[in-house]
Amino acid sequence: MNILENASLLTFNTFRVHVKTRYLIEVSDVNDIRNFIGSELHAIRPKMVLGGGSNVLFTHDYDGCILRLSIKGIENISENDESVLLRAAAGENWDDFVAYCVKNGWGGIENLSYIPGTVGASPVQNIGAYGMEVRDSIEMVETIDLESGSTRKFSNKQCEFAYRNSIFRSDLQNRVIITHVTFRLKKNHCFNTSYHELKKELSLHPETTLGNIRSAVITIRKRKLPDVEILANAGSFFKNPVVDQTLLDSLKLRYPEIPFFLDSGGNIKLSAAWLIEHCTWKGRRVRNVGTYRKHPLVIVNYGGADGSEILSFAQKIQQSVLNHFGIGLETEVNII
Repeated sequence: MNILENASLLTFNTFRVHVKTRYLIEVSDVNDIRNFIGSELHAIRPKMVLGGGSNVLFTHDYDGCILRLSIKGIENISENDESVLLRAAAGENWDDFVAYCVKNGWGGIENLSYIPGTVGASPVQNIGAYGMEVRDSIEMVETIDLESGSTRKFSNKQCEFAYRNSIFRSDLQNRVIITHVTFRLKKNHCFNTSYHELKKELSLHPETTLGNIRSAVITIRKRKLPDVEILANAGSFFKNPVVDQTLLDSLKLRYPEIPFFLDSGGNIKLSAAWLIEHCTWKGRRVRNVGTYRKHPLVIVNYGGADGSEILSFAQKIQQSVLNHFGIGLETEVNII
């Protein structure tokens, strides 16, 4: 367990916001967590768990303890002719894990390629892209209670997965720390290529394979999204809003071209990007903050912006969409 006091979080958040935390605790194994719980630092409040920092916006210094996960390891628990069970440590890089699975011919998360973050963060917000969500492949999530030190294993159902949400982002946020995630991946592939953009990119490949799907997804994401090493951002800032049929019908009378789709649960979703662009926010910049010129759902820090400035910009977008469409946009990014 490595403990840093008054530590900078500049390199631990992809918005590259200059903030500090009272204590930054690097956790490299399960014993580090238990040592923390048994130490004097455990009494300090508040506490939070930080993975890759790719889905968080700090609006001020953090006057508490941040536990940063770096637990590593991938274990093949069992396999048969149809599937394989993999237990991955929470600190594993998510995209490296996807690449590992694709290389071995194990399907189920290939559409989630090139998403920043860690394995441990993937169930927290139920990451998803191109018609696929991580909950479809998660078998179990292992946790340690940050107060009692007790361990608990959550089945897929107990994780209470929803659109960009789970029990770990609601009732148990910063109350438990995820140590390992077990995935059930398929050997008999059932490709999900329903998204038009993905299908179009795949047409440039001679055949549909796990590797070609991963390559296509990476190409699309690189084309649409800014590189965090060049332009600081946290990916999609807002969730796609879920609406009922009555509101959709009303909107279609005014905007016949409004895009919508049904998710796997039958919910009607609108494109937050379309709503934001229709309110003329695409590519707009206010001082050090703006929306990315290629994707209005991505808010970028052009350099020097603090968290409050970024949040204020986001709130202006929310107000604009609310005034124009009567729809409240929820943030996908975790605001601290």
